Amino acid sequence: MKDVCVGAIQMVSGDNVSANLARAYELLIQAADHGAQLVLLPENFAHLADAGSFSAAEPFARGAASPERHPVQFALERWSRELGLWIAAGAVSLVQRADGTGVPGKRSRSAFLLYDDCGECRARYDKMHLFDVQVADAAGRYTESATIEPGDTPVCTATPWATLGLSICFDLRFPELYRQLAATGAELFMVPAAFTHTTGEAHWMTLLRARAIENGCFIIAAAQGGQHSPKRRTWGHSAIIDPWGEILAEMGEGEGVITAVLKADKLNTIRRNMPLLSMRRL
Repeated sequence: MKDVCVGAIQMVSGDNVSANLARAYELLIQAADHGAQLVLLPENFAHLADAGSFSAAEPFARGAASPERHPVQFALERWSRELGLWIAAGAVSLVQRADGTGVPGKRSRSAFLLYDDCGECRARYDKMHLFDVQVADAAGRYTESATIEPGDTPVCTATPWATLGLSICFDLRFPELYRQLAATGAELFMVPAAFTHTTGEAHWMTLLRARAIENGCFIIAAAQGGQHSPKRRTWGHSAIIDPWGEILAEMGEGEGVITAVLKADKLNTIRRNMPLLSMRRL
């Protein structure tokens, strides 16, 4: 790993894709101005409806010139080149799997896309764990599987600074995914999210710090954070966390940018002093 300045963008996205993209671009400029080299956008940054799924904008995605690329992807390509940033964008609804085959039926894939500073898509991860739960909030029931098909492959990918382990929101509750990513070489977990206000208040920071501590990894978590509609409120509290579980940067609700410098020496020292990954018995 090498030292790197990273950023997490927090948004309060709605159902207007153009307005959401314009706001994401403004916040990316702020992150670049703060010195960030690698920046994470939150889950559903381009569209967030009451159901909490980008797939509600499926006609928008299907209206693209190519079945695998739509205006959100073109925007990400352009922004990364223009701003000289590595942009991690989670999640975009794609109508094809990563292998190029069509998704059966009417469901799409919730895809995390990583773009380098030349506008090339370096990695894609399809969300594996879908949010099919009951929550004591105004929405009550969330059923992502009605419109989203789960992915089936964990993804680690190299950058000039660190090996990234990719995940999306509800994945955070499944520690076995992060353990596999760490065992595969991940040094930095990326967690774009749209945690509900109810579940976020109860569990968000506890889960983030646990995943960092038990795997000896940095974490960048970019969240949705505010009132999106009468039935949809998210928790926010985007954070950047080190492998010891210390919070390097955090915000509350609302939109904004946080940044922090991740130090390679910190990760190396923690892993040397407490080599958890090599001490496993199961």
